[in-house]
Amino acid sequence: MTHDHDHAHGAADHRGRLAIAFGITAAILVAQAVGALLTGSLALLVDTAHMLTDAGGLALALFAAHLSLRPASPQRTWGYRRAEVLAALAQAAVLLVVGVYVLVEAVLRLADPPEIPSTQLVVFGVIGLVGNLASMAVLAGRRDANLNLRAAFLEVVNDALGSVGVIVAAIVIATTGWQRADSVAALLIGALILPRAVRLLRAAGSVLLESTPPGLDLEEVRAHLLKVQHVRDVHDVHASLIATGLPILSAHVVVDSGCFTDGHAGRILDELQECVATHFDVAVEHSTFQVEPDTHPEHEHPTHA
Repeated sequence: MTHDHDHAHGAADHRGRLAIAFGITAAILVAQAVGALLTGSLALLVDTAHMLTDAGGLALALFAAHLSLRPASPQRTWGYRRAEVLAALAQAAVLLVVGVYVLVEAVLRLADPPEIPSTQLVVFGVIGLVGNLASMAVLAGRRDANLNLRAAFLEVVNDALGSVGVIVAAIVIATTGWQRADSVAALLIGALILPRAVRLLRAAGSVLLESTPPGLDLEEVRAHLLKVQHVRDVHDVHASLIATGLPILSAHVVVDSGCFTDGHAGRILDELQECVATHFDVAVEHSTFQVEPDTHPEHEHPTHA
């Protein structure tokens, strides 16, 4: 049974915020690359590598935000909404590699620490921190809008923490002469990178595997749909996320056979769609229900649940 309905699937345009954050990050990247060459600091080099990853990630996020606004087509019925998930997955994979490299290199340097000029290290650390704080201010207001912006904001936050680590290491070296502080700071930055990478991988992987959206209990959904008048059974229930803020749900709903002769089936469909759109914490505005007479389930495929 079909039912005409209009759902808004448009993605919000966050390209302006991402473009500003990318510009700031790119400028910091150049400054810190120069600083890493001048000082020989592993912490600054790692933070620069992190910045390079984040600049690439923001560029990818900006591209994904552009793609997500392209309209749907017969070949891509959801448009490019899932581009944000692919971008987050790519960022997470690169961050994982960078994090592992950081930890290995920092451990090696602990055994044989080089001489690091603390004054220059402080200067470049402060430059990085100020720039990252500016990027955080730009992205903070919309950081929960989608997975793409969330990934971008987390990157900037961790960059800021990395800059703090560089500054602290420089102060320790300047006041105590303990050169291993640089490697310790690098280890801490690496420790910040890895958990974030794993979280992003899990979040993006969950969407790509079409897992049930967080906060949506399908058993609860089924139980609630069964309360609709004339509904005999609900089976073959599936739910997933196309992209952030765009959950979808489908189900087979068995109703009294008489509903197809007295015209009541259409009203039942309205009730089912209103139920999943308004009753649960996760509002499912795009739902597809196959309404079946109670004589139909005997023809269903045995794998249907």
